[in-house]
Amino acid sequence: MLRQRLNSPYSPLYFLAALGGGGLAVSFYIYLMFLLPHPDTPMVTFTDLRRVFDQGDAVSMGLTAAALLAIAVFAFWHFRLLWWNAQQWRAFVKTPAYTELKQGNAEISLMSIPLTLAMSVNVLFVLGALFVPGLWSVVEWLFPLALLAFALIGLMGLRILLTYFARVLVGGKLDFTTNNSLAPMISLFALSMITVGLAAPASMSHNSTTIAVAIALSLFFFTIAALLSLIKLVNGFASMMAQGINESASPSLWIMIPILTLLGISTIRLTHGLHHGFDNPLNMSSLYVLSAIILSAQILFGLLGYAVMQRLGYFRDYLRGNKGNAGSFALVCPGVAFFVFGMFFLNIGLTQNHIIGHGSWAYFLLMAPFVWVQFKTIQAFFLLKQRILNEPRAAAAEAA
Repeated sequence: MLRQRLNSPYSPLYFLAALGGGGLAVSFYIYLMFLLPHPDTPMVTFTDLRRVFDQGDAVSMGLTAAALLAIAVFAFWHFRLLWWNAQQWRAFVKTPAYTELKQGNAEISLMSIPLTLAMSVNVLFVLGALFVPGLWSVVEWLFPLALLAFALIGLMGLRILLTYFARVLVGGKLDFTTNNSLAPMISLFALSMITVGLAAPASMSHNSTTIAVAIALSLFFFTIAALLSLIKLVNGFASMMAQGINESASPSLWIMIPILTLLGISTIRLTHGLHHGFDNPLNMSSLYVLSAIILSAQILFGLLGYAVMQRLGYFRDYLRGNKGNAGSFALVCPGVAFFVFGMFFLNIGLTQNHIIGHGSWAYFLLMAPFVWVQFKTIQAFFLLKQRILNEPRAAAAEAA
């Protein structure tokens, strides 16, 4: 049972719990995307699943069923935690704490709301493709609706971001003594999530108008996310090196991992959209170079963040101890993102350039570390949910 009265004040960062559940649901879809044949559509649909269960062997059917079960479970937790956050949020906005949040550095945490809503659209698209028969036959009608949804979420995010920047730039009251982390980059994480969602119709639609609109909108948010990421990254590291990192926000060192994943996948999608929509030549070797560069940067930020958090005892105190807070759920998204982009590197970068064979021993050997990261991320998700969001067993038993 989820807590109804938190031990600490509510924070919009609790939306990261729902975000993590949605991300894990999508991560299991990635297995189906790259391991199941889907010759007639750019993504796996109900028709492809039916083919597996009608014609596949026992192993294929078992693994596919396991992936579908995992998708359903984590999709459930995504929407369950989204609803829980909505309830907490309605109460929070009526308190003085909300007014205080709007006047300080923590205002940028409001970007976790459009970030999570953008993930909800992705989860709904996955669920529809997998569990609704014949949905793909009307997908060209759904793409404009998806574009509208992501555009509206993007406008919400821009409004939050512009309000924050206008207040800070006019008043000049940004407190750098409490800004010694990369936590403000959650705003760019949100814009990157919107970017990749808008890029999806560009890579999958066969309507030139839909492709053109998707590319334009995606590039708009891509440009903002890329430019502001450079600014925030430089400022964040300057503040951390001058004052040391804020211990409770140290997982923010990993926030570049999901940002790089989303912008990298957006680039791949936009490249495919330009190829089949505007006859732009598709150079697979350039995608190999791009994916290798992004994966290298992710490994760098992953190792750096791990070393810092180990030295601070973060995993001991915040993941397995009693110091965990809303920001601790920031541990989940980087693990999901590293797994997802690792699969893109493996399948788009290596396999499609014939560097390794799909399904070969090298293929599964290289997949193993990404699967291990996904497994550890699942552990972290349920551990944080148990320690931070669930009612203590004694209280839950008394309530029952």
